[in-house]
Amino acid sequence: MKSTVPLHRPLAHHSFVSSVAFFLLFVAFIILLFVSISLPIVKSVYLLSVQSTLTGQVPTNIATELRFGVWGLCASSVLDPPTWLTNDGECFGPALGYNIPQNLTDLAGVSPTIVQAVEEGLLVVLVLHPIAAGFSFLAFLAACFLGSHAFAIFALILTVLTVIVTTTVLAIDLALVIIARNKIIPAIPYQIQVLFGPGIWMILTAFVLTWIALVFLSARVCYCCGVTRWVCAH
Repeated sequence: MKSTVPLHRPLAHHSFVSSVAFFLLFVAFIILLFVSISLPIVKSVYLLSVQSTLTGQVPTNIATELRFGVWGLCASSVLDPPTWLTNDGECFGPALGYNIPQNLTDLAGVSPTIVQAVEEGLLVVLVLHPIAAGFSFLAFLAACFLGSHAFAIFALILTVLTVIVTTTVLAIDLALVIIARNKIIPAIPYQIQVLFGPGIWMILTAFVLTWIALVFLSARVCYCCGVTRWVCAH
């Protein structure tokens, strides 16, 4: 098909494919950005929580729940429990890697073994989350200029990298919680439970959106699934 619209104009060519890919990658970027600056910066977003399941105790201000984010953690008690939007407990961080005070884990009734495993896993995830957000940011910008075949290939490569990093982050996050639940908790004499945080479900959403965007960009690059060539008229 012929067009008199310059190839460098955003969303001008292959408008449907470009708009869909742009929207999907933009939403994925926003989601990954929020997760990468999660608790204690954005306190409503965290990866997992470790809760004491002891019952029959008199309510005190001793911490009974630890919520882990990428940059730190917050400890809360039953007297001031966290909500979806707030967390008035004692927070540690933000910092690149962090150590949970031993007295805090003792008061919360949480095993040092599980805390150490979480710390090591989050240190790896800490680096990967901003990388995934960065790739998705570049990918949604490149998706605006699909009139250029070279730019379409560039956008596809960036999206593939985003998919790889996001998949890795999701796998690590899931493994962190599953291993803590199935391997560590049964082996320790503590009454605690490990729960998924909203951050993991947000990463899963970004994972799905990025894969869908990858399909659209692949169709654009290979001119398949109804995507046709544009020829710039002179």
